[in-house]
Amino acid sequence: MRFVTSRHRTRAAAAALVASLSCLALVAPSEATTSPRPHAMGVVRGNLVDIPVEGGTATVDTASLRVTARTARGTVELSAPAATAPGTPGPVTTGADGAVRWQHPGSGLSVTARARQGRLVMTVTAAGGTDHSLSWPVTGADPAATALQLPRGEGLSLPVADPFWNSPEAQLVGSDVAMEEALSLPLWGYTLGSRSGVSYLVPTDIGTTLGTTSEKGRLRTTATHRFSRADGTTRYTVAFTLTDGSPVAPARDYRAWLAQRGQLGSLRKKIDANPATGRLLGAFHAYLWGDARTARGVRQLSALGVDRMWLGYDADDQPMDSEAVTAAEEAGFLVGPYDSFANGQDPRTSDAPTSVWPDRVYPDFCVRDDTGRPVPGFHERGCYLSSEAFEKAEPSRGYLADRTRAMTANGADSYFLDVDAAGDFFRDLSADHPMTEERDRANRLARMKRLTDSYGLVLGSESAGGWANQVLAFGHGSGTPVADGYWGVQKDKETWGGYAPANAPALFFKPAKLPGNVAKAMYDPAYRVPLYETALHDSLVNTERWELPYDKLPEQKTTRALLAMLYNTPLNFVLDGTSITERGEELATLQAYFAPLHRAAGTEPMSGFRTLTGDRTVQRTEFGDGVLTVTANFGPTAYDGLPGGCVDATLKGDTKPRRLCPGARE
Repeated sequence: MRFVTSRHRTRAAAAALVASLSCLALVAPSEATTSPRPHAMGVVRGNLVDIPVEGGTATVDTASLRVTARTARGTVELSAPAATAPGTPGPVTTGADGAVRWQHPGSGLSVTARARQGRLVMTVTAAGGTDHSLSWPVTGADPAATALQLPRGEGLSLPVADPFWNSPEAQLVGSDVAMEEALSLPLWGYTLGSRSGVSYLVPTDIGTTLGTTSEKGRLRTTATHRFSRADGTTRYTVAFTLTDGSPVAPARDYRAWLAQRGQLGSLRKKIDANPATGRLLGAFHAYLWGDARTARGVRQLSALGVDRMWLGYDADDQPMDSEAVTAAEEAGFLVGPYDSFANGQDPRTSDAPTSVWPDRVYPDFCVRDDTGRPVPGFHERGCYLSSEAFEKAEPSRGYLADRTRAMTANGADSYFLDVDAAGDFFRDLSADHPMTEERDRANRLARMKRLTDSYGLVLGSESAGGWANQVLAFGHGSGTPVADGYWGVQKDKETWGGYAPANAPALFFKPAKLPGNVAKAMYDPAYRVPLYETALHDSLVNTERWELPYDKLPEQKTTRALLAMLYNTPLNFVLDGTSITERGEELATLQAYFAPLHRAAGTEPMSGFRTLTGDRTVQRTEFGDGVLTVTANFGPTAYDGLPGGCVDATLKGDTKPRRLCPGARE
């Protein structure tokens, strides 16, 4: 059985940067990834260093690390002085590579600033054996700042002076989150005035947190990096980019960064390599329970006219059998089990089949903390298992290979591997299998890649971070901008539901209501922007969290349906025999509308996003070169003929828009 985890565990010390990390992971710039253009030289003016960037000239104050930029529209502040003073700087030198370098002897920090592909890229390196932190850049202090972009789930753009987001109700101010875990992409950004902005990319996301504060009723953010020789987090890189101020500009910048380094995955190429992946196009996603897992249940769904689905099932004592899998594949569906390589429990007392391993995997493979104790697993059950221990044992013992073969013996052609892509990494202090968090990430990338390359499986994982975009075909979770208050709501089993009854757990099937502040933080369309889809729409298919199926939140159904169509992303469901009978027609109607749109545009980039009204209730997206245009009206009144609660989509060649008004069915 799957376990819900809030990902709010106490963080261990941040992990090492492994020089040999697979190129699939997001890495800091190196000499091997420099621009082919001539080096743009920095100019030194005492303590000030000028670096030419796209759109202007950035100036770094070596004494304080304050960063400003002169643009055609005036001077803007990209970072206020560092919150933790770096100390008096030494002499500044300029190299033949165009980089400008200086040191801060008192703090043991050395800094390199250079122009790379139009960006200002700064790398701070710590020397010596003393662990310390640097709180920088300090962002949002420029009076011109109007909106803060955060990749929480799909993405948010928050007016910096918005009373709600500056209040305790939103539970944002005062937060300090690990970038690799709490953010779906390693970035944030600001809009500065009407047509300018700045993007901040942090390739060294492990070891870096992002804190949000409210200063005089305005949102500010500060990144803090912890330098540790033991953890290997001695390098810290931030890339600054001047943008056009669009709320999705930081995501466009990240997409370009990935592409420039050969790290942007292609869903089209994944389909070419494994044609079964093509069945994701046009498919909604659903976890099955009870009678829905049978061949009869699958045929019942198909008989409604549903022609594409991804069907998953938990690894309990009633998995889908080969007859049901065959029926699903004959219907054009993908089928995959849920699994996890992250948890181990005593086989005599384990409460989940996925936590039972042979031999002495438990407890020998447990991640160990600095006291030598195992790190407790999901909900304090068993322990988290070390990916390094598995990688060392795999060539001779084949534990993961055996598990995969057993889980797909029924003919399943897809696989959902929980946790691996969610960014919840571990430092393992076991003497037998020591591991840093960066090594943990590299191990997970390697084993996810084996599932696709060696077994031909259409692979998905939880809340897929941008760093995993090359190895996954789909992710469940990064479509949801989870607010902190959500975890408390979910823990109230009386109102939210638990894991009973076994054939239709209330956790999934029981309708629930979010408190007003949580609903506003997660689903108010005025704050939602497609950062994730702008960066990765044509790399992998993305959905909301698996425990938030479409019917779970009745008050948000219309908004969620419009967002899915606007972003060209699938809705996710939970189904048993009863729900197929009672609500199958609604699913079929929604899927029939979505399928041709996603088949046409699922492998295209999201090429445009804008709001059409001042209150942001009418929004428009574009995909590819005119392949698909979608307009959604989240408001109560009509806009240019489009009723409130409806969406219009136009495919290339259409003579009139295709309209869906999902609220009319509620």
